[in-house]
Amino acid sequence: MNVDKLSKRLETVVSYILKGSRIADIGSDHAYLPCNSVKQGIAASAIAGEVVEGPFQAAKKQVELSGLTKQIDVRKGNGLAVIEPGEVDCVIIAGMGGALITDILEAGKEKLYGVKRLILQPNIAAHQIRNWLLANDWQLVAEEILKEDGKYYEIVVADKGDAHKPYTNMMTELLLGPFLLKEKNQAFIDKWSRELAQWENIVNSLKKAEENPQNAERKKELIEKISIVREALK
Repeated sequence: MNVDKLSKRLETVVSYILKGSRIADIGSDHAYLPCNSVKQGIAASAIAGEVVEGPFQAAKKQVELSGLTKQIDVRKGNGLAVIEPGEVDCVIIAGMGGALITDILEAGKEKLYGVKRLILQPNIAAHQIRNWLLANDWQLVAEEILKEDGKYYEIVVADKGDAHKPYTNMMTELLLGPFLLKEKNQAFIDKWSRELAQWENIVNSLKKAEENPQNAERKKELIEKISIVREALK
């Protein structure tokens, strides 16, 4: 990938960085995102965090090739362990599952002191991130959903503030996203139509399976979600 031309997914993530921010990109891989945002003059400086040796070395090499070693510090460590409280204004975690992103945020909560914005891009389970934000006083301020290379991606942006403010129907909006639900673009409709079909197939197979408490609970949960999504797609 050329740092001057990011994927549509990463371009969208970069578009939510406030100009002049000191960013930390957690799980930075090849450091394409920090290099791009600093080169564009959007981020003032960046920390690229990587826990795996291969991507850590690749990130260091990319920063050197881009001539950005003074603005971008590549650090090896797990999650938010690579930053100190008050060191950055904006934390970005992109390209992981929602459960892993929430685990990283929860484990490093004390490192978020001074952070004004979180830009999170889960590959799956964005609702888990919304739940975490709500429980930790982060206000959802923007969301996007897009399709790239046959996959659907959600981008969730939060600032410190009134965590309850975006929500009017908590159960529905935590699952689907209050901003995404208002817009209902084609990617949203396509993603949730596909999820709905999969859930209906699972419920049908559970009906045929031998009843046990675990199956009954799973079926109940899916039926609730099916009802929410059907209503949203009307």
